[in-house]
Amino acid sequence: MGNAKSGALSKEVLEDLKTSTRYSEEELCRWYESFQRQCPDGRISRAEFEKIYGTFFPNSDPQGYARHVFRSFDTNDDGTLDFREYIIALHLTSSGKTHLKLEWAFSLFDVDRNGSVSKGEVLEIITAIFKMIPPEEQKSLPEDENSPQKRADKLWAYFNKGEN
Repeated sequence: MGNAKSGALSKEVLEDLKTSTRYSEEELCRWYESFQRQCPDGRISRAEFEKIYGTFFPNSDPQGYARHVFRSFDTNDDGTLDFREYIIALHLTSSGKTHLKLEWAFSLFDVDRNGSVSKGEVLEIITAIFKMIPPEEQKSLPEDENSPQKRADKLWAYFNKGEN
């Protein structure tokens, strides 16, 4: 990925990220320097990712959802995020094209990575999301969406799917 001796971002990865994202070379280099300071070994583990994610949701339980997000971004399935995976994830979730966001959402819901999404997988993701919603906010949800099961059923019905 980078130059092992200098810790610099390789030209190959830089060019790939400039093509794949909306970020400029200068932005990518700044992101890389910051990434290297926070992750000197050049990788973020799932535990580190969950810890970082937890700082954004201090009054809830984001661990399950963070685990699924991490899985969806760990494209080479090595249990870590390298700089490229990290930047692609950042780009997709903040400014990526709609079709790329939809592809990412599919990969998030395709928990077992078999190329399809089951109602059980939808329920698993919705349950993880619900753990991030403070209980007092859950009370204000519409009656037909105030539990993970109801929300999953409603989403499944929206896409006009049967039970399977």
